[in-house]
Amino acid sequence: MLENIAIFSGLSQPELEILENHMVTRTFRKNTVVINEGDEAKSLYIILSGKVRVFLSNADGKEIIINSQGAGDHFGELALLDDAPRSASVMTTEKSSIGAISKADFVALLAKHPELALKLTRELTQWVRLLSDNVKTLALMDVYGRVAKTLLAMAEKEGDHLVIDNRPTQQDIANRIGASREMVARIMKDLTTGNYISIDGKRLVINEKLPDAY
Repeated sequence: MLENIAIFSGLSQPELEILENHMVTRTFRKNTVVINEGDEAKSLYIILSGKVRVFLSNADGKEIIINSQGAGDHFGELALLDDAPRSASVMTTEKSSIGAISKADFVALLAKHPELALKLTRELTQWVRLLSDNVKTLALMDVYGRVAKTLLAMAEKEGDHLVIDNRPTQQDIANRIGASREMVARIMKDLTTGNYISIDGKRLVINEKLPDAY
């Protein structure tokens, strides 16, 4: 599995086997917190199967989702590089198998393979760009624009339609865009009534181009 992870793609098979031997794999049930914001950073995590969401929360329990990840993605590397506490929490959104590589092994790997640091820097740059885009969306778009952008970002092409196989709940969407669930529910209802979207079990289908404005 590690050879399919972008930052490890340059390692030889023996090196990958050594790394795998140092990786501890655990299976997490759906809705299990893997790391908490503020925790001490001890490991880099690699998603072998399943999905997780990365989120921030406050003392009142209000959340904002900043990313979703699946098999082949990794998280927790940022805090390993600067020795700061975890900057976000991560929770599984379905049953997941996740491998953990200790901080000591990861730092030793970077020292031996400087090119990995460059790959990691590129991925972190993409992460910063994603966060910048999220901030721009929150600051400059109205709630409808944020809902529409989120649905389009999650959808994949299937025939003549765009489809989200595991559709998010209205609360999930609200947490992603910093809005109330009630406002999201109203927008989703109107899009459904107008036949712009349709719900089929766990699937959400975008039937035609979403309106430019609400």
